[in-house]
Amino acid sequence: MIVWARNELTASSCPKSLITAESLAWLEQYFAWKTLGGTDGMERPARQAEAFCLLEAEMTKEKNRDQR
Repeated sequence: MIVWARNELTASSCPKSLITAESLAWLEQYFAWKTLGGTDGMERPARQAEAFCLLEAEMTKEKNRDQR
């Protein structure tokens, strides 16, 4: 049974229960980074820069979907 759907994505269990403390921390750091103007990614550890690039790409996709 599908309990959550967004665009082409679906989940058969609640996505909120899958969020770990670490993933929540990544999201909080990303939004703080965006709020402060998004500094150069080269100043960040590679893992954090990769996470921010992934989040930025997904946010861009979502904005583009909303504009259609």
